[in-house]
Amino acid sequence: MTNSQTTVEKPRLGIISALAEEQEGVIQAMQDPVRHTHGMRDYTVGSLWNVETVAVLSRIGKVAAAMTAATLVERFGVTHILFTGVAGSADYAVRVGDVVIAESLVQHDMDASPLFARFEVPLTGLAHLPSDLEMSSRLAHAATCFLEGENGPTLHRGLIGSGDQFINDGVRLAALKNALPGLLAVEMEGAAVAQVCFELGIPFAVIRTISDNANENAAIDFMHFVKTVASRYAFGIIEHFCRAMQPVGATR
Repeated sequence: MTNSQTTVEKPRLGIISALAEEQEGVIQAMQDPVRHTHGMRDYTVGSLWNVETVAVLSRIGKVAAAMTAATLVERFGVTHILFTGVAGSADYAVRVGDVVIAESLVQHDMDASPLFARFEVPLTGLAHLPSDLEMSSRLAHAATCFLEGENGPTLHRGLIGSGDQFINDGVRLAALKNALPGLLAVEMEGAAVAQVCFELGIPFAVIRTISDNANENAAIDFMHFVKTVASRYAFGIIEHFCRAMQPVGATR
């Protein structure tokens, strides 16, 4: 190989969801799946639409998500990470059934002040962790293609907030929105995955289907929505994304 040649690494996609219902159908669609158990989690290695894939349930919360993302990279050699799941709306324009793709993520419960600014991840200099632009754009295209066949959902791109809290309090949500005016959705894992990927140099994207309005009614019919709507959206969007991803490789 000459110095002018570039090695193109075949992509290996890590797909994370917090709940089994959010990843419904993904394992079943895999070709030649092999399950590996590590750290109280099952990692299923196979391929989806000709893309090498490792699918795993992180469980709920930032620590669980961070451990899962790090394991995907360090033990299973993934080159890209995609997080799919549900979230609560944090903006009047974002309705139940809509889809949000993160352009950046913030840990809304991070506050190391006065040592660091509120929301800033200590020693990174960042409060808003950006997702990979190319990967998120490809994901947005996949979501647009899938949602064309649905009746009514809107695709949004912007800021997603993560914290170790299930937000079901309108007052709490209003306070977060006041502190983070661009906030579109709230959930419990994405920003932790973003920090791991930022520190390890791994392209990542986060997509969330809006399941509730993060108010006092948030828990009502939550699991019914995840099973009947969010899981179907996630599966369809992942299929479109993988079919388009095949020619793409990471350069090193």
